[in-house]
Amino acid sequence: MRLYECEAKNIFAAYNIPIPQGKIITTPEEARKATKEIGKKAALKAQVLATGRGKVGGVKFVSNPEEAESAASRMLKTRIKGYSVEQILVEEKLEMKQELYVGATYDEVEKKRIIICSSMGGMDINEVSQKHPEKIFKVLIDPFIGFQPYQAKELSCALGLPPQISRAIQSIMLKLWEIFVKFDATLTEINPLVLTKEDKLIVCDAHIEIEDDALFRQKKRLEEFGIKEREDKARPPTKFEIRAAEIDRADYRGVAGRVTEFDGNLGLLIGAGGGSLTTFDAVLNHGGKPANYCEVGGNAPVGKIYNLTKLILTKQGVKGLAVITNVYSNSRVDFLARGAIKAMLELGIDPKRYPILFRSAGAFEEDGYAILRKYGVKYYGRETPMDEAARLAVEMMKEKE
Repeated sequence: MRLYECEAKNIFAAYNIPIPQGKIITTPEEARKATKEIGKKAALKAQVLATGRGKVGGVKFVSNPEEAESAASRMLKTRIKGYSVEQILVEEKLEMKQELYVGATYDEVEKKRIIICSSMGGMDINEVSQKHPEKIFKVLIDPFIGFQPYQAKELSCALGLPPQISRAIQSIMLKLWEIFVKFDATLTEINPLVLTKEDKLIVCDAHIEIEDDALFRQKKRLEEFGIKEREDKARPPTKFEIRAAEIDRADYRGVAGRVTEFDGNLGLLIGAGGGSLTTFDAVLNHGGKPANYCEVGGNAPVGKIYNLTKLILTKQGVKGLAVITNVYSNSRVDFLARGAIKAMLELGIDPKRYPILFRSAGAFEEDGYAILRKYGVKYYGRETPMDEAARLAVEMMKEKE
């Protein structure tokens, strides 16, 4: 779950990481008052969960309260990458001497946590690593001993900062790591970390993402900061996606959610770990028009499969269903079949006549196939590659057009 900038900064402040003087506002009048209280040039920053807001008018600099009121009035009427701007962070404009980067995340290759820093802040860190790899410094963290002060010292020395600034950034790195661990984060990032003309280090922009599967144990800690659990996507969730998430949360057993809505006519229930995305891509590559992405696995109970299938089949524009999974070792094929068939029957859909393709194998597969045979559903087993199943599903839909 991604946090708003203001939420991340509140957490940083609680751990004594310096942040600018600022205030959250929701009206132009409040923006005027906040800027007057700051008493200097200010930055107005739209609080949305999308990245790259600065490039689309989500950050404005103003010189006085009147400008702040006018800029806030315009900003509060806009949408940024699908998100309506409902609140703005008004904070002092920092006089920058240098922009740095500090972050904690996971190295997907080494399968370890990692601390990264750079003397080139204010840019996307991936872009820096590609264009200026010599400006990136990092250390992999031993899971048994964690991030140690000597490692923070090594990183700060690599940045070539004066001794006083070096000690300050070491402290910030260690606190950033503490937040990363305590909040079950997948990313804690300060970009940029500004060195001001007064030689002070202050967080200019903050970013925290928390592991979704750890939210159940972070709920109380987040509520202390006024943060509630929410959907985290590159755009606001649709009603379809919200309902799918409700279905998934209603029963802790299995994965049967992570749904994304599209505009196509082929409903999808797919499961294969990372292979789910491959299957979705295969449908697209064969010319299909997916109505949704929906991953299923982890032995999701019949009820979850039933509710999701029902949701998908009642989505406007859906004219067919493809149930495609890998060879399951942790899920029952018969659960998948029972849930899908039950939803169709309850909706008054004849499985024998409706465009449906079923490709799954693994635990209780013969029981699942028996159910499908009973209702006249054509099915494929492990002898049919998933890519081929995707192709057949697309052909099935073309025949019905």
